[in-house]
Amino acid sequence: MRLRRHWEWGRRHGFRRLIEEDQLNPLERIPLALRKRRWRADHDVAPNAIPVYLVGVQRSGTNMLVRGLERSPEFEVRNENDGDAFERFQLRPDPVVRDLVMRSGHRYVLFKPLCDSHRVGDILDTLGTPSHGLAVWAYRNVDGRVRSALAKFGTNNLNVLGEIAAGRGRDRWQARGLSAENRALIESFDYAAMTPESAAALFWYVRNSLYFEQGLDARDDVALASYDRFLTDPDENMRALCAFLDFPFDPSLSAHIERRAAPERRPLDIDPVIRRRCDELTARLDAALDRQLAAAPGRGRRR
Repeated sequence: MRLRRHWEWGRRHGFRRLIEEDQLNPLERIPLALRKRRWRADHDVAPNAIPVYLVGVQRSGTNMLVRGLERSPEFEVRNENDGDAFERFQLRPDPVVRDLVMRSGHRYVLFKPLCDSHRVGDILDTLGTPSHGLAVWAYRNVDGRVRSALAKFGTNNLNVLGEIAAGRGRDRWQARGLSAENRALIESFDYAAMTPESAAALFWYVRNSLYFEQGLDARDDVALASYDRFLTDPDENMRALCAFLDFPFDPSLSAHIERRAAPERRPLDIDPVIRRRCDELTARLDAALDRQLAAAPGRGRRR
């Protein structure tokens, strides 16, 4: 099923984009692997690598951030298709993740556990690595995320939310961490009548709500990153991300991001109740990011 989805997505949107998104180009990967090997040989980091968790909702620009940070030899990347760190896109047990971090010869080990976003606070608190971890919550405007999710995953969000509402999907990762309020919200809709666009927007809402529900907005070891702001000013936003990671900014980290304004598109036809909630949450996320950036120069990190 995954291969068929990838094939259909590549056929519709271009296999060049698929190769870039999944970082499959050997002309990029082989030289990068050699630079990383040389860096490991010249530095003695283990067991003190810093774990970094890139979380949020799928199709929110996380691949763009990974591609930038991965260009530095100081980063080891454990993407969600890495069998040593993930099983079916979910992080393996904490002792396995801890061992990967402590054995790493890199300064940072970057994980992308999107399916584990609901427990990133617990991972930060309990993993027990010598160097305290950091997390980045990436988000994107709801219409952009919905369009991308429908192109990549089809009606998956609609199907899964329908199962959760019917009480059959409680063990799915998509149902974990849900507040009682958001579970009731999911159960309040008729999924036989709901459009895939509205379902993908509702999924955006309940998963991004976790950022506030889990108290991540009050932590100084968790930062927000906006896909849309990265497109508007790649260097400035990458600079802010590097400052959070305590890592020197280099223009090469954002060189792959094409600066562009948000396209003028007609808003999607989304259920008005869901649209209102998404707009309110977008305003909260944007305001939290503004506060984070304003406080950045004097921010200390909890170790």
